[in-house]
Amino acid sequence: MRIGLFLLTNLAVLMVASVTLSLLGVDHYLQQNGNLDLQSLLIFCAIFGFAGSFISLFLSKFIAKKTTGTQIIETPRTADEQWLVSTVQQLAREAGIKTPEIGIFPAPQANAFATGWNRNASLVAVSQGLMQRFDRDEVRAVLAHEIGHVANGDMITLALIQGVVNTFVMFFARIIGHTVDRVIFKNERGHGIGFYVVTFITEIILAVLASMIVMAFSRYREYRADAAGAKLAGRGAMIRALQRLQAEVQAGVENPMPDSMKAFGISGGFKQNLGKLFASHPPLEERIAALQNAR
Repeated sequence: MRIGLFLLTNLAVLMVASVTLSLLGVDHYLQQNGNLDLQSLLIFCAIFGFAGSFISLFLSKFIAKKTTGTQIIETPRTADEQWLVSTVQQLAREAGIKTPEIGIFPAPQANAFATGWNRNASLVAVSQGLMQRFDRDEVRAVLAHEIGHVANGDMITLALIQGVVNTFVMFFARIIGHTVDRVIFKNERGHGIGFYVVTFITEIILAVLASMIVMAFSRYREYRADAAGAKLAGRGAMIRALQRLQAEVQAGVENPMPDSMKAFGISGGFKQNLGKLFASHPPLEERIAALQNAR
């Protein structure tokens, strides 16, 4: 499934980019004299950068369901499912959005996530562990946090930021590759192997560094979603839910969510020291303190 999705995504990116480049008349970015046409290069990079980001966004619900094993609640079969559906419906009305798809995924750890390509076509899912161990006020607070992500438009904003990051990573990597190819490898016409090797390596390095920008926004959106959850479900309930999550993390309950989905969960990976720059979530104690100190 992962390989199929990867190939499908890349094929879609290539098709979109090829058609768009042809329509814009931007078929290459290397001038006849061997210099770069920076305007054409920027357009080229933007098309590929944003295409990949937005295709991932449009596939986000499908990928989330498949990678987490989320089962969508079409018709509630139990009292807990009925309560879950009615609670999400109520929170969505209060937040001014269309009711998301609602699901439960098989995981022992307490977690939840929201995803979707826009605020009126989203998915909110909770783990079985969350439903089993949290009381209803705490579950409602977690759901309010996820509804906050949807209402704030975090998914589309994250896709836009990732698209910009992709664009400039590709843009500067090719400028560096072109410069090294000409200055060191003395390739005056066209691009030699030096260009492709240097561009590939530079793209990896720049992508790692640029990911700090994306992760910084991801951490910021967690504080905003916590504030939205506190507004919808009550600050006390939101704090208790985060404290319960903190207790589970400290107890070493394994996080079963795929790495690609951890940034969308209410509880993600935690890193120390320099690694914090690459963390998708702030430490839970900082999120709790932010709510406690909020006015």
